[in-house]
Amino acid sequence: MTDSSSLPVRDLRQITVRPILHEEDSRWNALMRTHHYLGFRSLVGESLKYVALSGSEWVALLGWGAAAFKCGDRDRWIGWAPPEQFRRLRYIANNQRFLILPEARTPHLASRVLGLCLRRLSSDWRRQFNHPILLAETFVDPSRFAGTCYKAAGWICLGETRGFGRNGGVYYAHGQKKTVWVRPLHARAPAILAAPFDDPLLLGGSMSALPVDSLRLDGETGLFTLLRTTVRDPRKARGIRHNYLSVLLVGLAGVLAGKRSYEGIARWAQDLSQSQLRRLGCRWSPGKERFLPPSEPTIRRILSKADPVELDRILSQYIVAHSSGRAIAIDGKTIRSSSVGLMAALVHKDGTVVAQKSLDGPKGHEIPAAHTLLEPLDLSGKVVTADALHTQNALASRIREKGGDYVFTVKDNRKTLKDEISGLDDEAFSPSPYDDLLRTWPDRDPDDSGLLPS
Repeated sequence: MTDSSSLPVRDLRQITVRPILHEEDSRWNALMRTHHYLGFRSLVGESLKYVALSGSEWVALLGWGAAAFKCGDRDRWIGWAPPEQFRRLRYIANNQRFLILPEARTPHLASRVLGLCLRRLSSDWRRQFNHPILLAETFVDPSRFAGTCYKAAGWICLGETRGFGRNGGVYYAHGQKKTVWVRPLHARAPAILAAPFDDPLLLGGSMSALPVDSLRLDGETGLFTLLRTTVRDPRKARGIRHNYLSVLLVGLAGVLAGKRSYEGIARWAQDLSQSQLRRLGCRWSPGKERFLPPSEPTIRRILSKADPVELDRILSQYIVAHSSGRAIAIDGKTIRSSSVGLMAALVHKDGTVVAQKSLDGPKGHEIPAAHTLLEPLDLSGKVVTADALHTQNALASRIREKGGDYVFTVKDNRKTLKDEISGLDDEAFSPSPYDDLLRTWPDRDPDDSGLLPS
């Protein structure tokens, strides 16, 4: 092994980490095949390859890919149910390969490289695959490594695997138990992954990640219009520096950009361009001759004193008005390991939650909750879908009064209605726009109930 005094890595602060370039792929693969004890063929699933550099010299390689389909210790730590696990595995990245090159081995290099890579992993993943990463995981062979670099980089050891592998969807025992390590990349990672409804943070390509330039501010359903016509500035005039509505607008725009803390919104606002700050109505500083975003204390002070119910209603109105999806689903679920329920309205197309309400009572309480949930939403041109529990005359009438349509499931809780529908023949229904297409569909089995292409 090379003496550490002769290594090119002299100052760990000079280390940089970045994704490899396309033309560097062959070199990365060859080095990994040659020097990693497992060798290398390919990364599994959505994947990114990184290189760590000291100046222009390669000192380490990292490969990230799809998360393990099942891992008992990880799944218990997150606390998610199988449906959420199946849908949200893509928000976990597995460190499938990590290699410090032989000539660059030096104390603390591995933990430094891991830390630098984790700082950018989620944003790189979002750019490449249009969704963030909330949790990193890896499996360490304890017969070879103690996992010291992962521990130093803030990872959490959850336990040990049972010694099973998975190939072609089939599990087999290989007897090589490994330690399980995870590293949250978001403060609420377990809660977001286990929640019964998708957090807007997960919807990388939806309304929750709209850039400032795409926000609709004016017009009847513009975000600034909704604020101006609803919210009143409660402050006294003396000492006011920032416009009240502008700070609220920055806060709501930050939430739509996926930020979930005062600090996150403030950092996001600091990165906005001058034209974007001007568009959000931020303060002009004559001395500095530029627009200034509100500081974190200002954002915290104003947002914490604003009516959260009113702001949530404004945000919901905006999302419903400008979402490209026409169908809104009403759905109720019970939080795992709790008697507390949640009722939510979601846009079918992208799963964006536009309104939600907690339920402390039995399931029947969902019926009045559905009215409360939909009341602030503009349903003009929208279609509301719901399960059989909500097949109620009062809800149907209210949806029509608000300009919407509805599609409800009819089951035995409305037996008379079900029997009446069962007795109808085809002529009783309005013509379908697909009728002509069905008659001319080539080689189609008349018993095939598959959906037609839209």
